Amino acid sequence: MAVSRRAALKAAGLATGVGLAARAEAFAARAEPAKGNVKQSICRWCYGRIPLKDLAAAAVKLGYKSIELLSQKEFLEIKDSGLSCGMLNGAKSISDCLNRFDQHDRCEKELRSAIEFAAGHGLTNVICFSGNRRGMPDDEGMANCAAGLKRVMKFAEEKQINVCMELLNSRVDHKDYMCDKTPWGVALCKMVGSPRFKLLYDIYHMQIMEGDVIRTIKDNKEFIAHYHTGGVPGRNEIDESQELFYPAVMKAIVDTGYQGFIGQEFIPKRDPIQSLAQAFKICDV
Repeated sequence: MAVSRRAALKAAGLATGVGLAARAEAFAARAEPAKGNVKQSICRWCYGRIPLKDLAAAAVKLGYKSIELLSQKEFLEIKDSGLSCGMLNGAKSISDCLNRFDQHDRCEKELRSAIEFAAGHGLTNVICFSGNRRGMPDDEGMANCAAGLKRVMKFAEEKQINVCMELLNSRVDHKDYMCDKTPWGVALCKMVGSPRFKLLYDIYHMQIMEGDVIRTIKDNKEFIAHYHTGGVPGRNEIDESQELFYPAVMKAIVDTGYQGFIGQEFIPKRDPIQSLAQAFKICDV
């Protein structure tokens, strides 16, 4: 996330809070009624210069059900809008996290706080990361991650909250990140052995690392609790300007029986409201 944050803020500057809800309502009025098979969410960081409450008002008009990757304080700011938070911030950061024992105390504290908050506010998922390799073998990192996660998974099970590790690419955006392939993430899920530890399958990132997105989703559906979008290459709009055909990907996800949120995590090149309206339509299969 941090690597592209400056670009996101620059793109988000195309629209401030002024008139967002009205423009969103205009786009929604021209759209066909939503099928509703996919619950769609907006990743907050991609629209960092838009005031959160204004983004929430626009999201509601466009048909989105969630704004995610929020802090606890941020969720409380939008709770009255009726929006959920499909993925709550949990253990940070991307580069320094669960694959190192010296981070476990901090990660446990952050995850327990997020799990408690999520359970108290009707949310389902909190995020975590593996951390970077820095020369550490993948099997050692996996064992370290499992040890750290086992410190909180009983609590997560009691609270019925999913702890989700995000799969990120290590080629373009997050050099040296360890949880960069689905098989590694799935093996970690099996090592942790909790029904509440799952993966956040980021379609953009895994297209870069692996390809074969639809087959991977179908084969590993039991280990995936959340999805993110993004156009490849560039992480921009998910339209015909990029290489993935998102309607087919969304249909494959729906066909697995998935009922969670799909988080739109692309950096718009044009008016963010126009791009969010278009993305909503593309994913409404």
